[in-house]
Amino acid sequence: MDQTALITGASSGIGYELAFIFAREGYNLVLVARSEQKLNEIKSLLEKQYKARVSVIACDLSVFEEVKGLVSQIKKSGIDVDILVNNAGFGDSGFFIETNWEKESQMLDLNIRALTYLTKEFATLMAVRKKGRIMNVASTAAFFPGPLMAVYYATKAYVLSLTEALGNELKDKGISVTALCPGPTASGFQSMAGIEDSKLVKGKKLPTSKEVAEFGYKALMNGKRVAIPGLMNKMQVFMTRLTPRNILTSAVRYMSENA
Repeated sequence: MDQTALITGASSGIGYELAFIFAREGYNLVLVARSEQKLNEIKSLLEKQYKARVSVIACDLSVFEEVKGLVSQIKKSGIDVDILVNNAGFGDSGFFIETNWEKESQMLDLNIRALTYLTKEFATLMAVRKKGRIMNVASTAAFFPGPLMAVYYATKAYVLSLTEALGNELKDKGISVTALCPGPTASGFQSMAGIEDSKLVKGKKLPTSKEVAEFGYKALMNGKRVAIPGLMNKMQVFMTRLTPRNILTSAVRYMSENA
């Protein structure tokens, strides 16, 4: 196999575990995250454990000029990206009128703008070759309104909607597009988003990043459009079809409050 997977947010959590899965399965890798030191540590591990061919690119995808620079660098290198994994993203919590705009602006740029641009650029190249796979990491949050995390939930709704639409558009081009929609995962996300004390996660045994990554990899390889790991998560998403929106919103507000 001489295929390459590009993974953003590869230095931790689900992205980190996906890097090891793709290396195990024989893929070459382009790993992207902000920390060059962490990326180089992962590169060394993957090269030692799997003899993988790994390139690392350190950049901040919440800065659009760096997103464009990443695409330009990959194009100039002559690397064909066969699989794109848009995993990079983060959340924030608090009342909308009290949260920090600069942080939310970075969240929008990373969770939406960078993901959309990378998808457009690499899907266009995949369409020429008539093959490729894309996985966008969304969340079960994509199916709900999210009081106390309003902007984050909205970004994931965008990711899910975009992915489903592109899956339809690109299927005749030989490209599959998958939205991975995990629920709360033991990945460090909760700490960054400030929700580690919320009823949603406090005191609960969460699935590991590795478990979610393995599920996501299989779903991607099977061309699944929307992939929701875990029976409870699937049931909660199914209930959104039957429950009035105002009740859903109140329920999410309750779970987002501190335990």
